Amino acid sequence: MARVLVVDDDHTVREVVVSYLRAHEHEVTEAADGETALRLVRDRPVDLVVLDLMLPGIDGIEVCRRLREAGDVPVVMLTALGEETDRVVGLEVGADDYVTKPFSPRELALRVDSVLRRTHVAVAPRRLVDGDLVVDESAHTAYRGGAPLALTGREFDLLRFLLAHPGKAYSRDELLRQVWGWSIGDQSTVTVHVRRLREKVEPDPRQPARLVTVWGVGYRWEATHVG
Repeated sequence: MARVLVVDDDHTVREVVVSYLRAHEHEVTEAADGETALRLVRDRPVDLVVLDLMLPGIDGIEVCRRLREAGDVPVVMLTALGEETDRVVGLEVGADDYVTKPFSPRELALRVDSVLRRTHVAVAPRRLVDGDLVVDESAHTAYRGGAPLALTGREFDLLRFLLAHPGKAYSRDELLRQVWGWSIGDQSTVTVHVRRLREKVEPDPRQPARLVTVWGVGYRWEATHVG
């Protein structure tokens, strides 16, 4: 588990990024401005910083410069600016990678893991197992009874998330935010993907025993195998 600090003045962006990185088993803290971020890093060193370029007070470029002066913590820069010069400046002051807004939370999480591995922080890809179901995060593959499952990207993300959090009920809105990073979306999208996923992982999709409905709440994954 890596310690990651997320720095962004947009609460919604922080919430989505923090949720997604925690789903990837990272220990995550957050800050809304540069001063707070620098103080948090001084108080407790982190393994990586996800840093927005446009911050109130001290901007992301200056925060990155000060982080570099103090040590070699990896930095993934977030920017809403599309100009090449802005990206180059970020890289010149020491950012290890950058992601342009709007971005896919899944892509950001993969970029974070990639930077952590390049900087020799141990981040082991998980192999999630539940009975005859196996999800291999590093290969982005899933199997049932040894046979590969033909999953779309969103179906894979949903299965991976639920397998990683068995026994907990999630509303459709929570799944939209935590699985796909959508702060706004049609909740029927979740219903459709749950139905499709059940057709691929349930022995009897008409009577789901794994991906069960929690009436009045949403859905829960019932683990069929312990250990």
